[in-house]
Amino acid sequence: MSSAPPPPYVMLSDNNGGLRPPPYRRNIPRYHGPGGGGGGGYPKKGGGGSCCLKCICCCYCLLFLTIFILAGITIYLYTFFNPKMPNYQVNGLNVTTFSLQQDFSLLTEFVVSVRAENPNDRIGFIYGRDSAAVVTYRDSKLCSGKLPSFEQGHNNVTLMNVTMKGKSEFGNGLQEALMQNKNSGKIPLLVQVKVPVSVVVADSPLRQFLVFVNCSLVVDNLSPNKKIRILSSEYTLHFAF
Repeated sequence: MSSAPPPPYVMLSDNNGGLRPPPYRRNIPRYHGPGGGGGGGYPKKGGGGSCCLKCICCCYCLLFLTIFILAGITIYLYTFFNPKMPNYQVNGLNVTTFSLQQDFSLLTEFVVSVRAENPNDRIGFIYGRDSAAVVTYRDSKLCSGKLPSFEQGHNNVTLMNVTMKGKSEFGNGLQEALMQNKNSGKIPLLVQVKVPVSVVVADSPLRQFLVFVNCSLVVDNLSPNKKIRILSSEYTLHFAF
């Protein structure tokens, strides 16, 4: 009979003082991250996220501080200068020429008295040269002219006499409408003014802008060299930068 093959190893009894070999075990290698040894193979959490959060908070704080400072300066300047809108008014109208020609054209010459008031204590105005003033009747241009260029100081009222001349086509329809208005003693006119203006603060002119003034007038007559009464007036004012 053949004998059984020997076992791969012999288990010795502790009583015999022998050693029992350990069971087979696979060793799993440890991974040491950049943070040094240990840590179970996971990298240590660094302070990068915390630094970014602090930087964002600092930026927001700086932004809010800047807005707060600018708002405070704006409120202080507004309170200190207390800006007010200038006032414009047509005080009078004088007709020196109002003559219908044989070719159905109309020659006109008006002198319009304009009152400009600056109610500000610390703000002045400079009125530029490229101004324009037009008088129309039922959307038909009668005459035009320019306002003088001047500098207006604080708490100042300036009166200007603006000479306006023109020659325009005046057909039968406009003649009949004008005659009806003359007979009723109520003639509607529109005075339009465009003038470039610069605001002066602490003797320093700021950026120039355009002022548009529309004045709707109703006068009792347009007879040359005769006193003309302004029966009513309405004003609109707007700006363009």
